[in-house]
Amino acid sequence: MNKASKRFFVAAAAAALLLSACGDSNESSSTITEVGEGEGALSIVAWAGYIEDGSTDAAFDWVSGFEAESGCDVTVKTAATSDEMVSLMTGSDEFDLVTASGDASLRLIRGGTVQPVNIDLIPSYSSVDERLQDAPWHTVDGEHYGTPYQWGSNVLMYNTDVFPDAPDSWGVVFEPQDLPDGQPNEGRVQAYDGPIHIADAALYLKAHQPDLGIDDPYALSQDQFDAAIELLKGQRALVNRYWHDVFAQMDDFTNGTTVASGSWPFQVNLLVADGQPIASTIPSEGATGWADTTLLHTNAPHPNCAYKWMEWSLSPKVQGDVAAWFGSVPSVPAACSGNELLTDEGCSTNGFDEFDRISFWKTPEGNCFGDEEEGTCVPYSQWVTAYQEILNS
Repeated sequence: MNKASKRFFVAAAAAALLLSACGDSNESSSTITEVGEGEGALSIVAWAGYIEDGSTDAAFDWVSGFEAESGCDVTVKTAATSDEMVSLMTGSDEFDLVTASGDASLRLIRGGTVQPVNIDLIPSYSSVDERLQDAPWHTVDGEHYGTPYQWGSNVLMYNTDVFPDAPDSWGVVFEPQDLPDGQPNEGRVQAYDGPIHIADAALYLKAHQPDLGIDDPYALSQDQFDAAIELLKGQRALVNRYWHDVFAQMDDFTNGTTVASGSWPFQVNLLVADGQPIASTIPSEGATGWADTTLLHTNAPHPNCAYKWMEWSLSPKVQGDVAAWFGSVPSVPAACSGNELLTDEGCSTNGFDEFDRISFWKTPEGNCFGDEEEGTCVPYSQWVTAYQEILNS
C-alpha cells in the first residue's frame, strides 16, 4: 500500500469509526470478577518505545520479569498514530490491550470496542496520580475503562546548532521566517501526520489571535476551526515531512534536513544519547500532550493476563523505567524517587509540574464535550477530512 493509499485508508477508517461511536457507551461490565490463572499470552497495541523487553537496550526491560512471574508471553503491535490504534482495535479481536491517548480512548469507549475495568482487581490503582485517576478520557458515566500509563507533552524539538537559544514560540514551525542561522525555515520543519495536529494550530492561534476566542483547542467553532485550517495550509509550504514514524523523524534530524518540529521526548532522548545537537522545549504558548491509558478490549482473548499486566504496569519500578526510556511522566508519583534509570530529578526534567500547561489530546465532539448543543463545535470527522485535504494539496 503506498503512502497516499494508506492515508486514505486511515482517514476512511477513522470517519467510519466515528459513526459507530455516536451511540451510547459500552454498558457491559468486566468479563471477569477475579483474576485467575493467566492464559499464557498477552497481545498489546502500543506506541513505539512503550513496551520494552531489553532487545533495544538491555537496561530497559519491563516485559521479561512480567512473563516470568505471570506465565503470559507478551507480543506487541506498534502503532504510529491514534487513528491506527483505533483501526487495529476495532478491526480485530486478537488484541487484549491498547495504550491509547485521549484522542483515541473516547472513540474506543463510545464504540464499545473496550470494556469497563474493575479497579478492585487492580490493587495498585490507588497509587495513581490523583490528577489522572478519574480523568475524562478514560472515565465515562462513573466507570473506569483502563489504567493510566504515562503522560507528557508534545515538545518542540530543535537543532541547537541552528538555535543557540531555545525557541520561545511555535511560530518557528507555523509561520514563514528566517531562523537564527540566517536561513529560512521553508522546507526545514515538520508537522505531525494526524488530524489532531489541528489542535496544535488552534493552541498557537489562542495565544496570537485572541479575538478568535479559542478556549479549548479541541472544542472549536466553525470560525475557529477555519482559522486553524488556514494556518495549516500556510504551514504546508514549510513542511518537508508529515511525520508519524519516529525513526524517520530522527533520521531527518540526524542528517540535518529538519531543524525544528513538534515531537515526543522519546525521539529527543535517543538523539541526545546519540550525541546529536538536539534539545527540546515547551514554548510560551504551552503545548498539546498525551495522557495514555491501558484499555481492555471488549473481546480480549486473554483477560486474566491483561489484568495481571495492568497491575504490573503500575509498579513504581515499571513506571519509572518507562518514563526514563520514553521521556514521559509516570502515572504513579512514587516512581519519581528511588528509580536508578529515571533518577530523582527525572520527573521534574520530564515535566511533572507542567501538567496545567498541557492541553491533553481528546477526540473533538460536535457538542463541545457536552457543554453545548450538537453542531456547535466541529466534530472529529471534519478534522479528518480537512487535514487529509491539506496533506494531499
